[in-house]
Amino acid sequence: MLQDFRSYAELDQPVSGRLVVVAGANGLGKTNLLEAISLLGPGRGLRGAKGAELGRREGAQGLSWVVAGHFDGPEGAVVIGTGAEAGQDRRTFRLDGGPVRNQAEIARHAAALWLTPQMDRLFQEGASGRRRFLDRLVWALEPSHARDVAAHDTAMTQRNRLLAEGRRDARWLAALEDTMARHAVAAVAARRSLALRLNGALAAGVAGAFPAARLDLLDPIAAALDEQPALAVEDALREALAADRARDAAAGGARQGAHRTDLRMVLLPKEIPAELCSTGEQKALLVAVVLAQAALVAAHRGFAPLLLLDEVAAHLDPGRREALFAALTALPAQCFLTGTEFAPFAPLHGVAEAFLARPGGLIPADLPVPQAAENAIK
Repeated sequence: MLQDFRSYAELDQPVSGRLVVVAGANGLGKTNLLEAISLLGPGRGLRGAKGAELGRREGAQGLSWVVAGHFDGPEGAVVIGTGAEAGQDRRTFRLDGGPVRNQAEIARHAAALWLTPQMDRLFQEGASGRRRFLDRLVWALEPSHARDVAAHDTAMTQRNRLLAEGRRDARWLAALEDTMARHAVAAVAARRSLALRLNGALAAGVAGAFPAARLDLLDPIAAALDEQPALAVEDALREALAADRARDAAAGGARQGAHRTDLRMVLLPKEIPAELCSTGEQKALLVAVVLAQAALVAAHRGFAPLLLLDEVAAHLDPGRREALFAALTALPAQCFLTGTEFAPFAPLHGVAEAFLARPGGLIPADLPVPQAAENAIK
């Protein structure tokens, strides 16, 4: 249910299919719909937008907006809602109409993973995008990870400000560095644990016919955790931060910490780094990782995350598209897929619920039968 969200003035659409296909021309709100669904879980959604940017525009003014959804999971049926007042960045959550203390309460009932066309550039851009991608995977499995990342980043920002202002209060800096060290090690340990678990799942073939992949964490803290207990790594990082104060003051930022993690993905068995793979191989690698993560979340938390796959058929050949549809059909997850036309989704005829996107709304539709799609292509 949407009200004054992005391009939607109002939408109240029942969706019951485990696989849901939304197709239509560009600019009709398909990605906006996926973004709305992504906001019903913890975090800032698939675009990372601020609350003030999400209201439907009326002239130059953004309106107050609301997104809500009915969920049926292991803990029973609940209604999750979120929204923000006009012009306000901070958004609030509601659970069955009542306020929530923090997003961890929402995480008990919902999680989401997504792939968007913008993520196709993940391996050509900076480490921060890959780190955000990795953290979203960790959050879906361990919601408390968000607190460690936020606590580390807040302490780091305060330390950077003190050093930039020339305020060398040793006790204050030591306290901030202690917070940074504790939460950095916890955050990197969670990333490292997830990478190991994903590698195990991918090696076991949970991604079906998609290519085998390996995730490597490029992080000195992760490397230290391979050799030492977490407390020893914390102590070493705390000492290194104290020794780096003059250097960090001159550089304008901390040289060490959880903000330095990078992720490398390797295509197996060729041992080719993702950045050297073709566009189609990169897309297939990302799909494989998301499928493996969805299986891990379902096994660990008792419910599978929502999968939001925007324009996922792009760059996948027909064989890999069918492999994707087979994997999605086998997962105990609800999945939303978008595209500009229904033809690529013909193998899901009789399996998926379909909607045609129109300005500000959706119209129930039927997927073409596979033979009709082949004839149309011919």
